[in-house]
Order: sequence, then structure tokens, then C-alpha cells
Amino acid sequence: MSGEGVAEETADFDGAQGAADADFDGEVTDEERLRSMRSTLDAFELEDDDRDILTADGEFIGFAEPSLEAFPVVAIVGRPNVGKSALVNRILGRREAVVEDIPGVTRDRVTYPALWNDRRFSLVDTGGWEPDARGIDASVALQAEVAIELCDVVLFVVDSRVGATATDERVVQMLRRSNKPVFLVANKVDDSVLDPEVAALWSLGLGEPRAVSALHGRGVADLLDDVMKTLPEVSAVAQPKLAGPRRVALLGRPNVGKSSLLNKAAGEERVVVNEIAGTTRDPVDEQVEIAGRVWTFVDTAGIRRRVHLQKGADFYATLRTSAALEKAEVAVVLIDVTQEISDQDLRIIDLVLESGRALVLAFNKWDMLDDERRRYLEREIEQDLAHVDWAPRVNISARTGRHLEKLVPALDAALESWDTRVPTAKFNAFLAELVQEHPHPLRGGKQPRVLFGTQVQNRPPTFVLFTSGFLDPGYRRFIQRRLRETYGFEGTPIQINVRVREKRERR
Repeated sequence: MSGEGVAEETADFDGAQGAADADFDGEVTDEERLRSMRSTLDAFELEDDDRDILTADGEFIGFAEPSLEAFPVVAIVGRPNVGKSALVNRILGRREAVVEDIPGVTRDRVTYPALWNDRRFSLVDTGGWEPDARGIDASVALQAEVAIELCDVVLFVVDSRVGATATDERVVQMLRRSNKPVFLVANKVDDSVLDPEVAALWSLGLGEPRAVSALHGRGVADLLDDVMKTLPEVSAVAQPKLAGPRRVALLGRPNVGKSSLLNKAAGEERVVVNEIAGTTRDPVDEQVEIAGRVWTFVDTAGIRRRVHLQKGADFYATLRTSAALEKAEVAVVLIDVTQEISDQDLRIIDLVLESGRALVLAFNKWDMLDDERRRYLEREIEQDLAHVDWAPRVNISARTGRHLEKLVPALDAALESWDTRVPTAKFNAFLAELVQEHPHPLRGGKQPRVLFGTQVQNRPPTFVLFTSGFLDPGYRRFIQRRLRETYGFEGTPIQINVRVREKRERR
């Protein structure tokens, strides 16, 4: 930002009276100024947590070391609405997979880390498999077939109340061709009275049916004990995955191109893509390589306009999208350039800001942009996205992969800023010069003073200011702007917390 821009933004502060504790002296070292500003706090009432902040170096989170372990894989398959996702949740011991009493809720191939009797394995939930499927159902069925190929053990789930159907028999044929160990799971056996109905499933030719109730947990423990005996110690199919790659959440409105971007980056049809809005419902993790760098991309469900008005699968999908954002380090918010920037886009960006994650804006479908729409888009960006003008912007086409490699420098810049730590001495030198040039305006005949500051955390950069009075929101924003000018902080939100402390009474 230019000097003229700063002068305009801080016009309210220029006429203020008062000065900082001491005149800014270019000959004073940062360490000397730090000691001087720190000593001024001795005259103010401090609380115990204030002293903890002043004596600590900050809570800076480190990265986990990469892990090359590949856990064995258990895939759960079956026709729609037999309770596959309910069984996933029962095995995991928590509600991870979206469950609703209608067929076709799960669409993608979703992998969850699981643990049973101190053995770790990967549990894969799939969409319902149907023969001769068309459209989106064909894509869902394909993902289920891929899951069978890429697993060590298959749990074939059937509805014990319905019995063996023609679709179940077609699934059996596919399973036999795979030559994978298969456990026939007869679900919805909620009571021992229903046990005799399970015997009819012997006709499928897969051996003894295992009677379970995913809803109540009946028989699931015995099933898992037998699965662990069959599951190999080392997976024959799973590829070693590094735990180190940075986690990137793909966010945006429904049908904005998140799944297309993940598929293009992965180089395969990793998730189902369809013109139907809301195709993705469960967050899908995938390690991808872009421009020689490995990343963990998390495809998420599109966030709709009003979460509180959503029902069923869409409501829980939105909640899981928020949870996926919390586990990510940087969010790529996709914006459809062929449509007007909407309140929905802005709400998704605000969600990222509230979560404190780094932010990159990806303007998708750039190859479909004409000159007239481009002019309107530039005006919309200037007006609607001014509050995130610090976020890197990338123009891409998820469908064709155009300019996908430009995501890498944008992600690097955002994550580097998100990790940044400003030394306390440097930060207080910055504050001393700032308040000397632009002191806080008088309010009620008094002038709040910034006594001392420190960065207490990164990811995102979080600063605490000790002051003698309340700082106007405009002055806080001014400090944020000057921080960005001085230290960059491209692609990361900055949080500034103010602690007002009163002077001790003289005795």
C-alpha cells in the first residue's frame, strides 16, 4: 500500500494529540526499546494470565513427522440403503459418515482411519452398487468397484429383512472375480427373533452370514474379531502415504467445481462429479501432486445458503464440511466466475476467517469468461472482496486443469504467512514507531496508549496488545494494515486481542 493510501486511511488519527511513552529514536536498539516498554507494565495491574503471556515464548504448533505406514484396508460394499454407512459409524464409534433413511446418500469412496483391539486399519465407505446404473448412479457404482480393487478385505452388507435380491447376486459375481476375502454381513438383525431369516442368505454362496445390527451394535464386535484374523499385517494394495503434506480444504458453493479440481489434481476420477448440485456429501481426503509438490486435498460438500433450514443429509454434510475446515491448514475457496459473487460466497469466506485458516481464492471456470462478464467481475471483486484483498488470487479451470500449477505458489505464500512469528522485540519496535507516527485519537479527553505487545500464537498470527484504554475498531484495523505492509502476512487472517489494564494506585 502506498504512503498516500495509508495517509487517507489514517486521517482520523493524524490530528490526535498526545505522544507515546518516549520519542521514537532511530538509534535505540529493538532490545532496549523492548525492555523500556516492558518496564512500563510494572506500573499497571496485571493478572496471572498476563504474566504467563509475558514470560512465555508463545504456543507455536509444530508439524508431525512424515509417516510411511500403509494400513490394511477394509471396504464396505452393497446395494443402496442396506446400512453401510451406519455400519461404518458403528465400527468407528462415532458419527462420521452421513446417514439418512433414503437410498443413495453416500456417493463417493470415503476412507476413515479405524482401530480395533489395538490394530489400525483403513475403513472405506462406498455408495450403493446397482447394475446397469446410469448418470450419477453409474459414477457411484464405479467408485464402489474401485474400492473392491483397492482393499484387502470386503464386508458385503445385505438387508436381512429383504433377503437376497437380484442386485445382491450381481454383487456376489463381482466379488468372486476380485478374489478378495469377503465377509457376508446380514444387517438389521436387531433382535434374536430375526436370526432365522439370516439362514436364507446362505444361498448367495459366500459362506456363513454374519448377523449384525449396525443400529444397535449387535454382533459387530464378533464380526470385527474375525475380520482382524483375516486382515493382513501389511496391506497388499494400500500405497504408503506421507503424513507430512499440508492439508488443503476445497470450499465453495454447491456445483462450483470442487470435485472436478480434486479429480484433475489427482489425475483420476477420485470423486463423483455431476451437474447435480450437492453431489459430494462426505469430506474426501486425497494426496495429490501439483508441480512436483505433494498436498492433501480435502473435497467438501458445498455449503448452502441457510444451514439451519437444511434437512437430513445436506445438514450433516454441511457440519462435516465445517469440521473438515477445522482439520485443514489452508482453505481454497472456489468462486464461479460465470456467476455473480453472492452472499453465499462471502459467507463461506467469512467461515474461513472465523476458523483462522489461511485463505486462497480460486476463480474457477476462467476458460468460460467473456469480456463483458470480466468487466463486471473486476468490479465485484473490488467491492465485495475488499476485506480479503490480502488473499492470493488464482484464475483456474478445474475442468481442463488450466493454470492448476499456479495454486502452488499461492498456497506456499498463504501457509508461510500463517506460520509466521514476529519476534517480540521487533513487534514492539514496530508498535513504538506506529504510535509515534499515528497516536490513537482522544476519546473523552483521554488517549488510550499501547503499552506493550507480543505475538502469542501463529496459525493464524495472533497478537496481544496491553493498553491503558479501549482501542477503537478503526485503530485496530489500522494496526492490522500496517502489520501487513511491514511483514506481508499474505493469505492469512491476523487476530489482535486487546487487554486494557488500569494503573496501580499510589500508596
